[in-house]
Order: sequence, then C-alpha cells, then structure tokens
Amino acid sequence: MLHRDSDLAVILTDVAAKRDTSPKRGWLTAKQQRAWLAYMRVQLRMNYEMNRQLQADSGLSLTDYDVLVALSENKQGMRVSDLAAHIGWERSRLSHHLRRMEERGLTARRPGTEDARTTTVVLTDGGWQAIVDAAPAHVDLVRRLFFDPLPDNLLGPFTAALEHIHVNLNHNSSLPPSPR
Repeated sequence: MLHRDSDLAVILTDVAAKRDTSPKRGWLTAKQQRAWLAYMRVQLRMNYEMNRQLQADSGLSLTDYDVLVALSENKQGMRVSDLAAHIGWERSRLSHHLRRMEERGLTARRPGTEDARTTTVVLTDGGWQAIVDAAPAHVDLVRRLFFDPLPDNLLGPFTAALEHIHVNLNHNSSLPPSPR
C-alpha cells in the first residue's frame, strides 16, 4: 500500500525509466512523468483547498466562484455558450449549475439582446456582493499556497509555459476555444 505521493512518484518514475519512451509507444519520458505528476498534485490540492476555503468563508463553491468571476469581468452578461467556453465547461453542466445559482439569487438568465434564441447570463446584485465578499480571502489563499513558494525568477517562465499549454488546448481539445 502506498502511503505518500512520493511513493507513487518513485514507482512511476522507475517504471518510466525501464520502458521504451519512443513516441510510437506513447509513454511519457521520466522528466515528463515527473512534471505531469507534479502538476496533477498541485492542481488537485489547489482545487480542494480553494473549494474548502470558499465554502467555509463565503458559502460559495469553487464552481460558483468561477462563474461569478467570469460574469464580473463581463458586466453586460455573457451568452451561455460563451460562458461555458470561457470557464471550460459543457453547456449542460453550466445550465444545471446556473439554475442552482439563480435559486440562490447570484445570477439571472435573460433572452439575448442580439438574438432572442440565445440566453444571456448576468450577475445579480447578490452575485456581485458575493464575489466582492469572497475575493479577498480567496486571493490571500492563492497567494499563500501558490505564489509565495514560487521564486520570482520562475514566475515568468512558469506563466509562459501555462500560456503555451492553454493555446494548445484551445486548438486540440474537444471543448470550444476559451477566450482566456
């Protein structure tokens, strides 16, 4: 039985070192495996910590916060399809989540202004207040857990790497391209 993340990393690194890493096999190289596992550990733990903090401090989930942030950046509202692409969700998932957010008074849906067949999602006054109230503690958590341990000289290259990956995702994934 594995007891630590490092146990899993050692096992997977050892397996990667012993196998054929040629492109035809599709395996990750040892360096790629290390980077991928590091990313997954950080991503999963950050999502957990952010969700826990938001729930405890503001009653919002991380998914609520994602939607509220996107809408706060687009004061006139967003079409459901554009909002789904912006946050990287399928439209059906977003529609169900928006219904729950509407019931809590955080968002509202209206017919599209340019095309009545579309639906525009807007932030309500309650939604705006929720994001204003939640943001300071959320930003503090992100700074403390993510940016404080990252040396300043790595921030630029790290950001550039993530931006390159995001461009690739926009061109090669199954969801519509995200504007971010």
